[in-house]
Amino acid sequence: MLPTDLYLRSGPAASLRVNIRAVAQYASEYGKGKAATDDVDQCLRALEDLDSLFLRASRNDQQVSVELMKAKIFTALGALDSLLQTIPSSVLDKGKAIADAYRVKEDREPEKLDPEMQKLESLL
Repeated sequence: MLPTDLYLRSGPAASLRVNIRAVAQYASEYGKGKAATDDVDQCLRALEDLDSLFLRASRNDQQVSVELMKAKIFTALGALDSLLQTIPSSVLDKGKAIADAYRVKEDREPEKLDPEMQKLESLL
């Protein structure tokens, strides 16, 4: 198990930090660079805040709550959604088709998942 301060600095979350900037660069080619850059900044700021909350929680900080963490996650997701809106739909559809081709189904049944996880999965 990873130390809590490494959850957002390894695996998919780490690559998100790099790839999100590439999406913003791509959006700037379509004249939406300012909006995309703002979305990237908001998302990365929320992830940094979440990372900080994980660290504080690992140190038993009583002011950290699951609700605070969820709020940061939803802020990051909102910024990602807004960022994706800066990409032309034809390009986005092609990207989704490629991602769907690589997506691996999990063995777990959706009804066995936590309701919050089901909500997050529905966003994907």
